[in-house]
This record gives sequence, C-alpha cells and structure tokens, in this order.
Amino acid sequence: MKLGIALAGGGIRGIAHAGVLKALEEKGIDIDIIGGTSSGSMIATLYALGYSPYYIYVLFKRYAKQMLTIDTMPIINTIGNFVKNKKLKVCGFNSGKSIEEAYNTIASKKGVRKIADIKKKIVIPTVDINSAKEYIFTNGKSTLEKYISDIPVGTAIRASSSLPGYFCPCDFKNYKFVDGGILDNVPAEEVKKQGADKVISVKFKTDYIDENSNFFDISMRTIDIMSDKILEENMRK
Repeated sequence: MKLGIALAGGGIRGIAHAGVLKALEEKGIDIDIIGGTSSGSMIATLYALGYSPYYIYVLFKRYAKQMLTIDTMPIINTIGNFVKNKKLKVCGFNSGKSIEEAYNTIASKKGVRKIADIKKKIVIPTVDINSAKEYIFTNGKSTLEKYISDIPVGTAIRASSSLPGYFCPCDFKNYKFVDGGILDNVPAEEVKKQGADKVISVKFKTDYIDENSNFFDISMRTIDIMSDKILEENMRK
C-alpha cells in the first residue's frame, strides 16, 4: 500500500507540518507521495529532497522571515507613488525572488535543479491568474497540459506561495502563477492521482480577524474563505 500526505497552505503556520512529519517518522510510517500548497509546498519539497523533519523545521524557520519581509520599496512610498501616478506598476509588497533563490540553493545541495529531478513523488498546486486554471508541478508521469515538471524547484515553490497582493505573481514561460490555495489548498486528490492508496490530509483551523490582524492575516483569511467549499470536497476524498 502506498501512503500519501497532503499539506495545506497556511503562512507561518506551515512550520507545524514539520512536527507532523516527525511524528509519523517516529512511528515508523513511511510517506511514498507528498503534496503541498503554498507554505505546505515549502515543507513538502524539503521532505521530498531528503531533509529530516528537524532540519526542515530549522530551514523553514530561517527562510519564513523572508515571507513577511517587504523587499520592493517602503509601503508608504509605494502607496504614495501609486496615488500620484496611477500607471505605476505595484504588483505586491514582496517580489518573492528571495524565496525562489533560497530554495534553489537548498535543492542544489541535494544535486537537484528541477522538480523532475526529485526522487520522491511530489505534487505542488498553483494557479495561472490569466487563465484562472490550476496547474500542478510534479515529477509524476502525466501527459496532461496542467502538469509541469521542467521548472526549477525554487520557482515552483515561489509560484505556489505567491499570495495575491502581498507577493507579485510568479512569471514562468507564458504563465503568471499565484498561490495554489485559491483552488487547491489541500492537494489530497492530486496526491491520490499519483498513486497513493491512502492519503493523510493536514490542514489548519481558520484564523479569525480582529483589531490586531495585519495585511497578511487578512489576505490569508481571504484565501481560506475562497477555497473553503473546494477544501470541504477535497477533505471528503
């Protein structure tokens, strides 16, 4: 029997996935196929590359700071310039390039460049914002157009994690990819399609918005609401 696991997106909360993988490992439970969306894709990819759950925790904690760092220009200047010049292109507060570069470096240490080079089966959902279609980065076999394997590891993670508004869309070939959580926040069905007989799905409780919530919290809550109905169906499967 082949066992699969599907890790949900959830921003910084994604670090909890490392604990789930560690618990399964301690029980001697082997994962044959792994999938992850957004921050879940970060954990899933590290695991598929062969990093231990503890080292995944260390790496994710180190690079998660970059998820919340504004690396384009100061917010005040960005908003001010946008008001003065409505033609100014402001696609997000973070380009996402630092995450892409970091994970390409991490993958290269394992002798891996593209998703196709990873040995353990993996699936990573994303959405092309122009066609409004879901695409899957995977090293599994498929002739369908929606499945892409010839993409650098860091680019795939950046594409699946590009939360609209906060991150700029990720350009790849003719696509403009944004956060996979919009259509598939828990890729259980895609993990099953790659040959898993049983799938463990790991998701987070939705956070509520209050006076202490910031832009990132509101964006995450928006994604949760949009993907809720699809998520219910996926969890049943």
